[in-house]
Amino acid sequence: MPATIVPITGRREGVYALLEACLPGRPPHNIGVLLIDPSADRGWVRFRRRFDDIASPEDAEILEALEEDFRHGIAREGGERWLRSLEDSCSNALRVGERAAVPVDAFTRVLDSLFSRHVEPLPIEPYAVHLPLYGMRAAAGFIGEEMRPEEEDWVRAPEGMRLDRDLIVVHVVGRSMEPRIPDGSLNIFRLHPAGSRQNKILLIQRKGVLDKTAGCTVKRYTSVKRQTGEDEWRHERIRLEPLNPEFEPWDVDPEGFAVVAEWLRVLE
Repeated sequence: MPATIVPITGRREGVYALLEACLPGRPPHNIGVLLIDPSADRGWVRFRRRFDDIASPEDAEILEALEEDFRHGIAREGGERWLRSLEDSCSNALRVGERAAVPVDAFTRVLDSLFSRHVEPLPIEPYAVHLPLYGMRAAAGFIGEEMRPEEEDWVRAPEGMRLDRDLIVVHVVGRSMEPRIPDGSLNIFRLHPAGSRQNKILLIQRKGVLDKTAGCTVKRYTSVKRQTGEDEWRHERIRLEPLNPEFEPWDVDPEGFAVVAEWLRVLE
């Protein structure tokens, strides 16, 4: 099925340009998208996988090599310089469209959304290539629910990452975990984590909070235990800690929260 196009309300700003093939005797076609992060001078590019339907065999072979060439160019020169060099030197056969700004939560997600909108629909491959995206409130619904909440979108996972049905992508809002987790970023979590929680970053549902949005939080978990008998321990203190020193930690009762998932990484 085609990729879902949903509004993107990220806190960062990207700049993109469409890449168009204008071959002799053939109508112009959008064939790719170049997206850059101006603040970090990074870039992402995505091209069509097939060109035999819009180009001769000779031209198709050249077009198929463009994506790897672009990736090397971005890595070598940076996103801004590479885009500027394309704007200055592209031939009539390959045109670079006007720059446009776009809000970003994760650059890979925005790249895929732009590609699906302007070039061709991308197929969704659940848990093979893509992971489901949820807001924090929806993700908290995995606790005690017989059925999973409906995903907002499907997001391409990082290349080489092993996927399974316990992995989800969550839209995290707030500055308390910066700089590791940027405000408005997409993050990969593992549901129902096993083992010790000590010093792990967790998605937590706070019980007894009337505001459902405030009832979901991402914090680092620390605890102090006291031995009360042979192989028996009792929590003296459980603390949920922000990483941003502008925010205060707080102590919680063991019965006052539930762990939804463990944070794994920010989705670029």
